[in-house]
Amino acid sequence: MKLIARIAAPAAVFVLAGLTATACAPQTSDNSAKKDDKSGTLRVWLFQEVNNKPKEQVVDAAVATFRKAHKGAEVEVEYIPVETRAQRIKAAFNDPKSAPDLIEYGNTDTAGYVKDGGLADVGEEFTAWDEAKDIDPTAKQSVTVDGKIYGAPLFVGVRALYYRTDVLKELGIAAPKTQDELIATAKKIHKAKPELYGLAVGGAYTYGAMPFIWAHGGELAQESGGSYKAAINSPAAQKGITAYTSLFGDDNCPAAKCASMGGNATVTAFASGKAAMAIGGDFSHQAVEAGAVKGKYAVVPLPGREAGSIAPAFAGGNNIGVLKSSSHRTPAVDLMKQFAGKETQRELFDAMGFLPTYTDVRAQVAKKEPFVEPFVRTLGAGAKFVPASPGWGQIDASLVLPTMFQEIVSGKKDVAAASGDAAKKMDTAFAAAG
Repeated sequence: MKLIARIAAPAAVFVLAGLTATACAPQTSDNSAKKDDKSGTLRVWLFQEVNNKPKEQVVDAAVATFRKAHKGAEVEVEYIPVETRAQRIKAAFNDPKSAPDLIEYGNTDTAGYVKDGGLADVGEEFTAWDEAKDIDPTAKQSVTVDGKIYGAPLFVGVRALYYRTDVLKELGIAAPKTQDELIATAKKIHKAKPELYGLAVGGAYTYGAMPFIWAHGGELAQESGGSYKAAINSPAAQKGITAYTSLFGDDNCPAAKCASMGGNATVTAFASGKAAMAIGGDFSHQAVEAGAVKGKYAVVPLPGREAGSIAPAFAGGNNIGVLKSSSHRTPAVDLMKQFAGKETQRELFDAMGFLPTYTDVRAQVAKKEPFVEPFVRTLGAGAKFVPASPGWGQIDASLVLPTMFQEIVSGKKDVAAASGDAAKKMDTAFAAAG
């Protein structure tokens, strides 16, 4: 799921309604709908954004198009806060009568929602959908569990390297082209300008650390026969962990200040002028533009180990899916395709800056908005996703990886011990998830 702040707001009503879900929902009994009404009111739950009006306008237009093709169908759209979605989803999965027909959800929640029996398998309709052939493979993976498809990707989000052009120019330093150069550059900047973090990093910034692990050939976990086993303690993963945690210290980003920082804090440090570099998302652009570094920064893909290579980035984003309990399956699937279709995704980019999941539409918006280009290149180089296991929700909620990083940077454990303990916790979560 893309990590941006959202606030509560009054529900907006259109023609069809829905809901939102989380991996925290309990296992439910079979709540499959026994009918498929082609008319009536569809209920939709979408996420509430900080500035929601532009999103509402795009959704209004999509609903209007849907209604023209579905006479007799009504749509009620409610915008719900992400922070309280867990409780709403628990109730919806266990009480089909009050549940929506369609929900927006974070892409890391897919496996958990499927296990909880909340999402409908829409693979047949998805496969027959002409536009689906242009969805990038990683985005499609985020709606796929055990070979079945449980929704459609709505947008994607990836991270790249933001850097201060004025600082690097003053110091006569070029933008780093490898991860080794990135680490060396960060420390060189901090030495010359102690008031700045060379590269803002965070012990709680899991998605900023993942590219280091993946670039060194490591994986979070390995799948075999439908089950997952942790790989965070493999030699390759440990090399990536070592590279990332080497950035914590008095020579770049002091552990006392940076160990607790998450992604938002590192981007804020950069935007406010306290860091020369940061790993931020396409969705961070607006915050950086509103900060003290406006006009004094550039963005490039986060470099990999070899010159010219791009480190694999985590493919975040949101999906939209039909609930298994929906008594309006056919129109709900059609509305899902309307919301996740190329036209709506193009309009969502214009309105909200959300990156489209279609490779051709992304190429179009990159020509229109140059700031998107490094992120499109990053996606094109091969982004990666978290394990498609319902156990990932528990791993994420339990802060297994942040705890590992913080134990290392605080000196409590070395990389081998901390990653070994993290692997044990991950395996316990995977096993419990089945």
